[in-house]
Order: sequence, then structure tokens, then C-alpha cells
Amino acid sequence: MDKKKLNLASLALLILFLFCLEQNEASFESKHFVLVHGSGHGAWCWYKVAKLLRSSGHRVTALDLAASGIDPLQAKSLQSISEYFKPLRDVMEGLASHERVILVGHSLGGLALSQSLRRSPPVLDSHYTYDSGPNNPPTTFSFGPIFLASTVYQLSPIEDLTLASMLLRPLRLFSDEDMSKQITLSRKNYGSVRRIFVLSEEDKLFPKDLAEWMIERNPPDEVLKTRGSDHMVMMSKPTELVAILQETARKYW
Repeated sequence: MDKKKLNLASLALLILFLFCLEQNEASFESKHFVLVHGSGHGAWCWYKVAKLLRSSGHRVTALDLAASGIDPLQAKSLQSISEYFKPLRDVMEGLASHERVILVGHSLGGLALSQSLRRSPPVLDSHYTYDSGPNNPPTTFSFGPIFLASTVYQLSPIEDLTLASMLLRPLRLFSDEDMSKQITLSRKNYGSVRRIFVLSEEDKLFPKDLAEWMIERNPPDEVLKTRGSDHMVMMSKPTELVAILQETARKYW
């Protein structure tokens, strides 16, 4: 192929690519990608791909197979490859009956895909566990990816949401009795310390009326506000938060 023909071929490819891109953008529909890592790795190895997919408007679930990534199990405790693949089955069984997903398996992760075709409703997002039995209060709480994206990290950069979805751990829930015994505020100790309350105006997890109730019950020396920040103000507005901390240190130290 001579140079002229090569240039024409390249031009045709470029036009075809642009046409396909324009067509895809016109009919764009958000997809749900489930990313499964290979041997020795974890969900973390997908962080670049997950960020790009989320930036394009897609939903992404990057999971740790058993005894991988930050999963607490140890490799020596696994008795079968079925146990190794269980986290993927759990994800698939937690999908809504109508939900479609795109499974992506890397290396050994590809073998896990063949066991992932069992589905049962309902869809699971944030959830509680009842380790003391169903008739007792819940023992732990775990943030789900939808809740994180819509309520906790809704104004934070996409890479921070990606990091959180991979690293967050279940929260141990304590009884009201235990909380009331251990957290008692007194004027002698708590009341003698200078206090600043930083209010994030777009915080969906910590409602404004609750924050105002706390301020009224325990008035601080000053109330400062950050605009355009979600609950994770250190992620969504780090520069503004640092400015507040530095000014507070200068003013009250």
C-alpha cells in the first residue's frame, strides 16, 4: 500500500471512529460493570479503569475475591475454589431480578465468571448484619456503593468515591446504653475546652437540623461553614478545610 492509499485508509478509519463515537454518545446508556481481579491481586488493581468508567457515567463494582485485596480471610483458610469465588456470587445474588451487568474477569478472575450466573432479588446496597441473631439488634452496618455515591461522596472527586468503595469496612454498632455510659459531657472537662463546629452545608448524611440541634445543646465558641462540600469535607473541599484549620489555630491557640 503506497503512502497515498495509507493516508486514505487512515482517514476512513478516523471518520468511522468519529461516526461510531457520535452514535454512541447519542444513544448513551449507563451500564453496570463488575470487575474481577486475577490471582494475587484485589479490587485495587482496577482503580484506573474504575475511575474512567465512572467518569463516563457508568456504575462500577470492583470486588475482592476471598483472601484477596483487603478481604480479611487468609489464603490458607480456603478449602475450595468455590470459597475463593464466593464474593462474586454474593454480588450477583444481590442484584435486582431485572438488572443487567457486564462482567469483566482478568486472568484467573475469568474462571469466576462461570459461577456468577445465579441471581436472586432484592438488590442490596447499604446493609446491616445480625451476628447475635435476628431477634437482637444489628451488630454492624456497611455502606453500599449507591448510598456512598448519592449521600456521602456526592460532591467529592470520582477517584475518592472509587477509593472509598474499595477500602471502607463495616461499622460496629454499639447499644444506646453503652453510648450513654461512655459518652458523658461535663462543664468541668468538655465545657472548659474551646470548640469550633464546622458545618458542611451540602452534607446529606448529617442533616442540617441535627447539626443545629447539637449546636444548640452544646454551643461552641464559633460555627464555621463550608460551601459546596459533602459529608467528606476533607475530600470534597480539602483546601477550604485546611484554611479553616489554620485560621482556627491562629485565632484560638
